[in-house]
Parts: sequence; C-alpha cells; structure tokens
Amino acid sequence: MRKIIYRKRGGLDSIEVIDCETPTPKSDEILVEVHKAGINFADLMMRQGLYGAAPDFPFTPGYEVAGIVLECGEDIKGIAIGDRVVAMTNFGGYSQQVVVQENQAWVLPEEVSFASAAAMPVAYVTAFHMLSFLGNFQVGNSVLIHHAAGGVGTAASQIANLLGASVVVGTSSSGKKDFVENQGMIHVSKEGGDFVKVCKEKTGGKGVDHALDPVGGKHVMLSYKALCSGGRLYVFGASSASPKIRTSWLAAYRMWRQTPRFDPIKMMNSNKSVFGVHMGMWDDKEVLKQHMIKLAQWLKEGKIDPIIDSTFHFEDVAAAQKHIHDRKNKGKVLLDFSP
Repeated sequence: MRKIIYRKRGGLDSIEVIDCETPTPKSDEILVEVHKAGINFADLMMRQGLYGAAPDFPFTPGYEVAGIVLECGEDIKGIAIGDRVVAMTNFGGYSQQVVVQENQAWVLPEEVSFASAAAMPVAYVTAFHMLSFLGNFQVGNSVLIHHAAGGVGTAASQIANLLGASVVVGTSSSGKKDFVENQGMIHVSKEGGDFVKVCKEKTGGKGVDHALDPVGGKHVMLSYKALCSGGRLYVFGASSASPKIRTSWLAAYRMWRQTPRFDPIKMMNSNKSVFGVHMGMWDDKEVLKQHMIKLAQWLKEGKIDPIIDSTFHFEDVAAAQKHIHDRKNKGKVLLDFSP
C-alpha cells in the first residue's frame, strides 16, 4: 500500500508518497480501505511544525476517511467486513489503508457517498459540537462565522440555519462574497470589513449569541466584542499563525503575543463565555458517536449537504494543500484514494 508522510517540517516539498506494509488491526480495530480522505487546515499547520498535538516527524497526517472495511479485530461486534464506513483517524488518514478503533467508525447509510461522508467528521462534528452541544443553540439565535467559505464555515452555516438562526454573519475574502451569501449568510469582507459593527447592526445593537473563530491572535478579542450579553465565543484554530506555505515563526509569535488573556471578573460581569475547541483532543467517544449519528441522519434526510470544493488524487496532495494555502477553496477539499 501507499501513504503520504511529512518527512520533516517545512513547505510542500516536505511531503512524500511512500510504499509501506499494510497495517494489521488490533482486537478493537478495523482495517479500512480508504476511498476518500478529508484535508483540514490543521494538516497544513502540522506540516509547518505549528501543531502541538502532532506526532514527531516523519508521520502521516489525516483526521477523517471514508471507505470499506477489509478486516475486523476479534473483539469487533458492530461493524463487519464489507461495510461502508466513515471514521475519525487520530492521524494516519492520508493512506490507502488505515486501522481505526471501532468506537471512532460508523457504518454509512447506502444513500451517503464516500465524498459527503469524508467531509463530515471534522467540519460538521466541530460545528455541531460548538453550536449545539456547547452552545445550546436556540431558535432565533444569531451567529458570526469566520472563514465562512471553508469546511467548518459552510458546515456551521448549514447547521445554524437548520436550527433556526435569525442572523448568520460570515466573513471571508471579497472574492467569495457571492458564495457566502448563497449559503444564507450576511457577508463581511475580511479586507477591511468591520464585522463587529455589522453584528451589532444586524442584532439591534445587542451583538451575536455565538461567534466561531478559527483565526486566533488579536482577532479573538474582536470576535469577543461582537458577542451579546450571554454570548459564547468558540476558538477552534489559529490560522493567523500560518499565512504562507512555509513556516513563519514571526507570524506564529505575533499570533501568540496578540492572543488575549481573558479576565474572569470581566467575563462574569458581561455574562460571556469563551470555549477552546479541539475535537481531536476530545476523549469522550460516546459524545462523538451521538454527534455523528445525528449528523448522518440529517445528511440522509437532506437537511445538510456537505459542499465539496474539489477532489485531488492522493499523489497530488501538494497541489491540494497549496489550493487551501492560497485560500481558493469554497467548501471541503478531499483526497481520492479509490482503488
């Protein structure tokens, strides 16, 4: 079999496709023949050495796959050989075959394609976890979504509108304005647009109930200011630390220095909340299972529909990551490992 590795920290030239032995599943694992794998911005930051949870180099990235079960460990009860599954991989997903723990894989309804399935575990689970599980989203709530044209952004807009949002404000580059508005959001350009002002104007001066921030740095405090009393801010990324293909230690340091330190007393007085969200580090697998069950049902019913920007053959992974680095994607970018 073949898999993708990051040989060392660096640019796109640090990516390699290598031959390796097929892994053998343990008693509580399954072996999946990967058909589609999702690419996330976190994968790019791992390559740059800016992702603290990543393994030591060299390693295989990848958090989400969809494919067919080839082998089952002796303790597997709910999944069988030949089942179509979607799975969350704790790294290793950029592979033709990957082993996955049973409690991180779910059998797919026949109506769901591998492409739609592979677009869900990170983007949709993260968005649902923030808005519904942590945020207790209510009909009539308002939302601010940054990077609104990306994987999590498009997932969050669909979920927010499905749950009855009154206002959804989305920020992106000006070139993605029409796309963002077609997703049911009020667009604010990240090139000079004042999203705090827009959030206040669209909510009668109150501010939004939920703000989703994957940017980090000084951007976090602006998102916090866009909240209403009782509002919730979810910080789930730090893309400002990675503005270019190659590692910029200056940008990473600037992001870290500009990240606000919140005063609990001021938060108490304003009745605002700040959540740090990293689904890869979430260890309650039962919660993840329930999220996936709900999302798969919505997908089957046509209530959500993952937007696939593009699919690259796995050997073109460098081009796929450059596409994301260049901020060209509108929706999810996938790798194709189909046999």
